Amino acid sequence: MGLSVEDTRALLIAVADSVVAAKDMLTEADSAIGDGDHGIGMAVGFEAAKKEIEGKDFADVGAVWKAAGMGIMKTSGGACGAVFSTLFRSAGKSLGAADTLETPALAAALAEAVDAIKARGGANLGDKTMLDALAPAADALAAQGDAPLPAALAAAAAAAEAGVEATKQMVAKTGKARPLGERSLGHADPGAVSTAVIFRAMRDHLAGQG
Repeated sequence: MGLSVEDTRALLIAVADSVVAAKDMLTEADSAIGDGDHGIGMAVGFEAAKKEIEGKDFADVGAVWKAAGMGIMKTSGGACGAVFSTLFRSAGKSLGAADTLETPALAAALAEAVDAIKARGGANLGDKTMLDALAPAADALAAQGDAPLPAALAAAAAAAEAGVEATKQMVAKTGKARPLGERSLGHADPGAVSTAVIFRAMRDHLAGQG
């Protein structure tokens, strides 16, 4: 059994709260290879995402995801705003008019989001970006078939975490860290760290429900 529209909203509110709570950690991650503003941008964007979906009625699960993405897009500047708004808006478009959120549909939505982010920013897997956490998470979800969302998202969260670790061995090929070249080795990509926060939040919110 999937999540209702209201349950989906609660899930994304939990995600927003977790990203906001992780602001200092994300700032620290970005300070190592960027300009240190990633945590602030993410917190602003996800605070707005929460406001966009709190206390409102939505006809379907896709509309919830799209509204969250619009909140991020309108408030969070720079690359992180563009990329994470694309993640939520693209997933929402894919989920469409469904009245429940199921594992196969979410896996397909995240796969489409990966493609949309690649098209928007020109990044590919291995470039040391959030894609290196998002794509493995989407693949892990797909591998779960029609398993209940709590178990499927636990697998996705583990894959995202592994993706973060993998970025430490990558040389940045795009974004703010690109000029560092080899000096970006040993540091996790901040966008990948944020992506792992999102999947951990979904996993933890649903723990015990499947």
